[in-house]
Amino acid sequence: MITLQWPDKALSPNGRSHWAAKAKAAKRARSDAFHLAREAGFDARTFADYSGKLHLWIDCYAKTRNYPDADNVLASLKSALDGIADALGVNDSRFQPYLFVMDETHKGGKVVIRITKGANE
Repeated sequence: MITLQWPDKALSPNGRSHWAAKAKAAKRARSDAFHLAREAGFDARTFADYSGKLHLWIDCYAKTRNYPDADNVLASLKSALDGIADALGVNDSRFQPYLFVMDETHKGGKVVIRITKGANE
């Protein structure tokens, strides 16, 4: 499992942030996700024997009970998912995400990602 911080508001499609702030946040999210994936034990060998879709089970724990739209959270996670793909040495087109905005909150928010080979694992 990979646990990420809540995405920076600059990465939200509704954020309307300056392009430079968005670029900086995207670079940081990609780098952080890469390093967290590596710390969780993921690398190019993890799925080397498998060429199918990788199923990403994404549990989102918002900062407050003002729950975000799932599609906006997924868009905000684009850079982080790119970083995970970098760590795995795969193209992110292999990812099949399943995003769940959980009912419970977490201080500061967090995103927990589990990666499986099949949808039933």
